[in-house]
Amino acid sequence: KAKGRAVTRVDERAMLAALKDGDEGALGWFMERYAGYAYAIIERMLLPGLPRSDAEEALADVFISLWRSAKQVPEGAVRPYIAAMARNRARDALRARHAELPLEEAELEIPGRSPEQALTESETRERTRRAVDAMGEPDREIFLRHYFYCQGVAEIALALDMNTNTVKTRLRRGREKLREVLTKGEA
Repeated sequence: KAKGRAVTRVDERAMLAALKDGDEGALGWFMERYAGYAYAIIERMLLPGLPRSDAEEALADVFISLWRSAKQVPEGAVRPYIAAMARNRARDALRARHAELPLEEAELEIPGRSPEQALTESETRERTRRAVDAMGEPDREIFLRHYFYCQGVAEIALALDMNTNTVKTRLRRGREKLREVLTKGEA
């Protein structure tokens, strides 16, 4: 199992280098490998509210973005980059259709906020980041997979070879710890 992962990292490193050199075949390799992952993120944000064609267009935009900005993608960060682009493209599609953003996303889009509010939000994001970084493994990975990579509980359980109830419990405990840190102003 570990040997397969090492080969995958080597392959991805080589493919990222090829992509940075303008190799279209490398882009195809990343599309084959990550299209399903990116589409799952987009689908969770857009469907069933928007047409499937919007989700497909957002997916295409993710890989256009990867192609155009390949030189800025750090080695070992392709998957997080693709996840971020998928979320951004889904948000763009929602905005283009004037659809409502999910509550968490809408809260981040408050127009006319004061500099004090912006500073408070920035401090809260930083405290949140530190609190998540302080989580032990596998709690940190579970939390990031669920809230950053938009993976479902069953998907996380399968990937980490855990029981779904264990994943749910660890997510609940992570949320409780995060709430405690944010309400007490720790971290």
